[in-house]
Amino acid sequence: MKFRLIILILFISSCSPHLSTFNQKINYAAKGFAYIYNDNDFNNKIIKGKMNNQLMQISHQNLRTGTLVKISNPKNSESIVLKNIKRIKYPDFYKILITKPVAEKLNLDTDLPILEIIEIKKNKSFIAEKAKIYNEEKKISSKAPVASVQISNISKNKVNIGKKKVDQIYILIGSFYSENTAKFLKKRIIEDVTDLNHKKLKIKKINYKETQVISGPYTSVNLLKNDYIKLKSFGFEELDIFINE
Repeated sequence: MKFRLIILILFISSCSPHLSTFNQKINYAAKGFAYIYNDNDFNNKIIKGKMNNQLMQISHQNLRTGTLVKISNPKNSESIVLKNIKRIKYPDFYKILITKPVAEKLNLDTDLPILEIIEIKKNKSFIAEKAKIYNEEKKISSKAPVASVQISNISKNKVNIGKKKVDQIYILIGSFYSENTAKFLKKRIIEDVTDLNHKKLKIKKINYKETQVISGPYTSVNLLKNDYIKLKSFGFEELDIFINE
């Protein structure tokens, strides 16, 4: 049953407006949670590689070392381009591994660290950006000890906890040209994915060319994580996460 559904998903995915022809190279793009690095997780072997928490560094476990990646905070439109320093293994629920100075630069909510990630090509237009990155790294490492950055973040978060409205988080399962295809996939998920909160499955009409299958809303990362893992273990390789404010 699982194998048949995976084949079915591959077939209906060809209807998605986000997919192109087989001979056209598609850059990696994803939306989801960042894992914010700390040495304790490395020492406890939750993360399989060490990073320098005094510099702005990122690691993606599937992209090549040296790949340029643009990471953006969708809540404030802050973004930065950094190199993938190396492939480091981290829990599959997360989309990317970042150091604390990166989170600080993007003004990331450490309780809900959602990022947009896009692989980019090396070309002349990024020479200026690389110089900016280098200067930002020097600024953070020379002027602000990591300890003070962490304390600033923590105190800021504590002050705002009572004032922040609750974000509604969704899992994007699939995007299709045909609304009937989206409805068919939703029906199959309800029939075949057990222990999933089926009440959260929805059909979302974006426009006349795109219909999405989503799951949500979730107000707790742990509740979202449970359904995310169930969907991914069933055969969905790349699931995006987004906030609908």
